[in-house]
Amino acid sequence: MNGHLDGNVLAGPLTEVFAFDPTTALVRCASCGDVSALACAMVYEDPMGLVVRCRRCDNVLMVVVDRPDRTCVATHGMSWLQVMR
Repeated sequence: MNGHLDGNVLAGPLTEVFAFDPTTALVRCASCGDVSALACAMVYEDPMGLVVRCRRCDNVLMVVVDRPDRTCVATHGMSWLQVMR
């Protein structure tokens, strides 16, 4: 993987999955406990998809695989995701 992008790159693929702007959601890293907006995460483009890492400890928060017929999201590295109404 080359240099990282910020979490705003997730707006496109995740807007098709969630009914809100995902970049404004708060996430808690399951490894270090850091809480921040998803837009602050470090995102790495990989041939298989987008790898989202914690800005503080580099833990993998989420993996997003965007295919023509589906979007798959693995959120194993976050404790929770909070969306304000």
